[in-house]
Amino acid sequence: MWQPVLMISGYILGILGLIMLIPAGLDMFGQGVDWSPFLSSAMIVIFFGFALFLSNYTKIENITLKQGYLITAVSWISVCLFSAIPFWFHHSVDTRIDAVFEAVSGITGTGATIMSDVESLPHSILFWRSLLNYIGGLGIVIFAVALLPFLGIGGMQIFQHENSDSNDKFMPKFSYIAKRIVVVYLVLTAISAGTLFLCGMNGFDAVNHAMSAIGTGGFSTKNNSIGFYNSVPIEFFTMLFMLMGALPMTFYILLYRRSNPDRNKQVRVFLKMVAAYALCLGGYLYFSSDYSLWYVIRYSLFTVIAVVTTTGLSSCDYTEWGVWVAAAILFLSLTGGCTGSTAGSIKIFRWQVIYAFLRKYLLSAIEPNRVILMKIGAVNMPEKATMSVFVYVFSFIISLIGMTLLVSACGLDLRTALSAVTACITNVGVGAISAIGPSGNYAFFSDTVKSILCFTMLLGRLEIITILVVFTKSFWHK
Repeated sequence: MWQPVLMISGYILGILGLIMLIPAGLDMFGQGVDWSPFLSSAMIVIFFGFALFLSNYTKIENITLKQGYLITAVSWISVCLFSAIPFWFHHSVDTRIDAVFEAVSGITGTGATIMSDVESLPHSILFWRSLLNYIGGLGIVIFAVALLPFLGIGGMQIFQHENSDSNDKFMPKFSYIAKRIVVVYLVLTAISAGTLFLCGMNGFDAVNHAMSAIGTGGFSTKNNSIGFYNSVPIEFFTMLFMLMGALPMTFYILLYRRSNPDRNKQVRVFLKMVAAYALCLGGYLYFSSDYSLWYVIRYSLFTVIAVVTTTGLSSCDYTEWGVWVAAAILFLSLTGGCTGSTAGSIKIFRWQVIYAFLRKYLLSAIEPNRVILMKIGAVNMPEKATMSVFVYVFSFIISLIGMTLLVSACGLDLRTALSAVTACITNVGVGAISAIGPSGNYAFFSDTVKSILCFTMLLGRLEIITILVVFTKSFWHK
């Protein structure tokens, strides 16, 4: 059972090591450093990765369910741990747990940071942070459209027919999907970087923010994030690219093929919800404060998009808007983007399923003899997939409560604990209180709390069930 798991995990680590050579080049050539900590990190990761790959090499024709769960858990955890090595070697963090926290936050696309002054960091570290956002974003998309339907998690079975070829075996399908997604991902990033550059960002910042926006990760090269530029064009296009990252990658493939993208109803529902949220938040700010109409439109829309897409970039400090807004931010972070996108949290599709089930139940209460189908767009929702959605959402809520109580037991007040855990499990990154909001960071937490939050970020990013099922006793029985 373990041989293909270790082989694939080793291959992924080897690729990670090769990617580390990019920031190593920034260190050695861009900034004139004789020896880059990224080079030594890359050598270590490449050695361990390809040694693991070669020692477990085998021809894989199919993957079992248990192997699918293990590949996901082992590869993501190992990538997070090895991604932390450059932070530690570069002395950009104080402790090893800080290095792991920054790496986990990056690769899961959370964007929570323990660094208080990112502008003082060398370009190689800044680029590595954004690159982790980018790698994690691509990884979660492939995971969502290839592995989740295969594992049957969270109702993703209904997307299986849209994302598979004529071969029923997992590995050929995985390769087929991955190639298409990578192309779409690279094209969107290139468009984003080019546009931000034309809007006034320098080339380095444009590339970094493009990776963060499309990957919905949230790491920025500036302490004040997008607010540093105080530029309407930059804010507008950043909002656009965050939205693009939160739409399914397969949606763009349908557009390119001139297929009917309207069958993906979650895209329309997602955009309508973003508009409704922005209208509600903007209306509240306008009528309850002295802010001008232009201020309200500009900053409330950016904040809503950044939170709902779970990107976490900021153009202002929304924690200054009052307690009601803080509560609203917590609620918005539970929405999430579309299935098959780089966004985190519960996601729109699952809320559609819950709404459709509630509607069916209410209609059945009035007309018990009426046959009512549960449809999401043009797709009939199977009972098994519906149950999977409810299991996922229930597990999400239980995990949120459990982790909040665990963090509170470490000495934090309930409000701080809830805000931190919600920001991490939804992968939004920035919290609803000032300490960990757009102007704050996670550095003041103890190592124990940071460790819990690292696990929370992984739990949320890997759809809860993927991690929990590995801890069940029956999983390890023959």
